Amino acid sequence: MAVVIGADDLSERQMADFAKWTNLSETTFLLAPTTPQADYRLRIFTPSGELPFAGHPTLGTCHAWLTSGGRPRSEVIVQECGVGLVAVRRHEGRLAFAAPKLLRTGPVEEALLDRIASGLKIARSAILDAQWADNGPGWVAVQLGSRAEVLSLDPDHAALGDLKLGVVGAWDEAQDGTEAQFEVRAFAMGVGVKEDPVTGSLNAGLAQWLIGNGRAPRSYVASQGTALGRAGRVHVDQIGDDIWIGGDTMTNISGTVSF
Repeated sequence: MAVVIGADDLSERQMADFAKWTNLSETTFLLAPTTPQADYRLRIFTPSGELPFAGHPTLGTCHAWLTSGGRPRSEVIVQECGVGLVAVRRHEGRLAFAAPKLLRTGPVEEALLDRIASGLKIARSAILDAQWADNGPGWVAVQLGSRAEVLSLDPDHAALGDLKLGVVGAWDEAQDGTEAQFEVRAFAMGVGVKEDPVTGSLNAGLAQWLIGNGRAPRSYVASQGTALGRAGRVHVDQIGDDIWIGGDTMTNISGTVSF
């Protein structure tokens, strides 16, 4: 992802055009907050449009804000974005955001599940459970029986169409080890991404679902990106009523942009 610092003078069209030019999963723009409770504001663009919230851009933008001289007013950093205010904390050198309230939850319609199974090229019976897990991007989530089943997917992206689909399966300690407890894949042709290597917003929705129904412990690690040759790790911790979604962040390239 890319972060543009000091983007207050850019128009929405310039932001959208720049996001198309980077051709990254997300490009964010750091702006002055419009509310006194926030430390900063951001807008999130994919190559095809704007998102009200996304997890990876939340952590990456917070990292960029801090490394560019941002000074939070308290121990908890407050981000303003399309879904409102999102808390970000620093713990043991890692950033984590508090999962925002789901905009849509509950069971998934049977006709949609049939379409998802067809698009994933699996039997309908292979889907153990499903739920809407939408915290802004529009995620619908399905659970398969194992990590191996998740990694073996070879979806028909055209059939999935504009869905933002998350797939999760539990690791088997004997076969897969103990480095993580769940395998996650994210398919989002609706925002121009066949498969996203690491997806904070999806993992936030999944955590609220899986911890809520007792299928996941209060703290766990999710593995994502394996099918793309990445070793993404998302750290999930429930503290009180909040579920925190964390990951390691770093700057790979920095420079100056002229418009």
